[in-house]
Amino acid sequence: MNQVISTEEKPIKLWLDDIEEGALEQARNLANLPFIFKHIAIMPDAHQGYGMPIGGVMATLGVIVPNAVGVDIGCGMCAIRTSLKILAHPTIKEIMGGSAECKGGIRSKIPLGFNHHSKKQDEKWMPEPTDYTPIVKTQYNSALKQVGTLGGGNHFIEIQKGSDGYIWVMVHSGSRNIGYQVAKHYNDLAAKLNEKWFSLVPKKWELAFFPLDSEEGQTYSAEMQYCVDFALSSRSLMIERIKESILDILPEVTFGEMLNIAHNYAAMENHFNKNVMIHRKGATKAYIDQLGIIPGSQGSASYIVRGLGNPESFKSCSHGAGRKMSRSRAQRELNLDVEKKRLDDLGIVHAIRNKKDLDEAAGAYKDISAVMANQEDLVSVEVELNPLAVIKG
Repeated sequence: MNQVISTEEKPIKLWLDDIEEGALEQARNLANLPFIFKHIAIMPDAHQGYGMPIGGVMATLGVIVPNAVGVDIGCGMCAIRTSLKILAHPTIKEIMGGSAECKGGIRSKIPLGFNHHSKKQDEKWMPEPTDYTPIVKTQYNSALKQVGTLGGGNHFIEIQKGSDGYIWVMVHSGSRNIGYQVAKHYNDLAAKLNEKWFSLVPKKWELAFFPLDSEEGQTYSAEMQYCVDFALSSRSLMIERIKESILDILPEVTFGEMLNIAHNYAAMENHFNKNVMIHRKGATKAYIDQLGIIPGSQGSASYIVRGLGNPESFKSCSHGAGRKMSRSRAQRELNLDVEKKRLDDLGIVHAIRNKKDLDEAAGAYKDISAVMANQEDLVSVEVELNPLAVIKG
C-alpha cells in the first residue's frame, strides 16, 4: 500500500503514488457513503469512471450499487496455454486471418466491434434465464447472436509468448449489449427510488443503491450474476473458436485448462469476519494462491499472477494497466507514426492504422511495470506474457 487518506468518514487506501483528481474525488465520495464497511481500496491502475473509479474496491453493508459494478457487467479475462513454444510470423498472420492473403482465421470466426454473428449460436452457450431476470429475457434472443463476439473499446484477443517458454492466447471481453441494458435499467431505477426515499446520497455522485433485501436489490443481483455468467460463456466460446483457428493450421497443438477471471461485479464475501457485498469495478479477486490475469496495454506485457490474499485490499488487485488519458485525448495528442513504430519494432502483428485507433495505443495507458511494482503486496507474478499479435474490437 502506498498511502492512506484519512480525511473522510472512512479511510481511502491507495496502491498508487498519484491519482487523477476526478478519480480521487470519486474515491472521496465512496468513503462518505453511509453504508461503507471499513475503508475504500484503490488499485494501482485506477482512473475516473462513472460514479466509482475504475480500479476501485468497495465493501458495503446491506446494499448493492449498480454503478459500482458498471455497464460492462462481468467483463474479464480468459487465458489458455498452448503446447507451442515457437510461432513464426507468417503462421501468426494466418491464424489471425482477415487479410487479403489470409482470409480465414480468428477474424473470420469471431465478430469484432459492433458486429454480431449472422446466425444464433447454440443455446448451450447461454446461461438459463429465470423469473428473476426480466431484462435478460427481453435481450435473450439478441444475445444469442452476441455470445462469442469480442465487442469494442479495450477488448482484445492476443497471441503471446510466455516467460515459461510457451505460446499463450488471451481474451478480454464483457457482456455486450445484454450487460449494458441490465446496468442502465437498474441504475436508472435505483436513482428514481433513491429520490423517492429522500436518500442522503447526493444524486450527482451517481451512486444510487438498492437495499439487498428489497425486491429490486434481489432482482438486480440475479440479473447481474446472469451477465457475469454470460460474459464467461462468451469468452469460452471465443476460446473454442481460437482453438479451431489454430488447429486448422497446426493440428498437433494441445491446450491447457482455461483460466478465467472477472473484474466488474459484486459478490457477497467475508472480510474482517463480516459478510459484506464486495463491489469490484475494474479490479480482480486475489485470494491467497488464486490464479488471476492482469493484462497490459497493446504492446506491453501481461501477467498470470497468484493472489497473496491481502486483507487490506479486500483480497483484490488491479485489472490491467489502466488508462492515463481519455480516448479523445489519446486521439488528439498521440503520434500515429510513433505508436505504429513502437509495435512494429517489437514485431507485433497489430491493427493501428489511423488516428481513431490511437485511443487503444500503448501510449494511452499507464506503464504496466509501475502498476505491477505498486501491488507487490497483492500478487506475485507466475508468468510474464509478451504480445506477438493483437486483435482489437
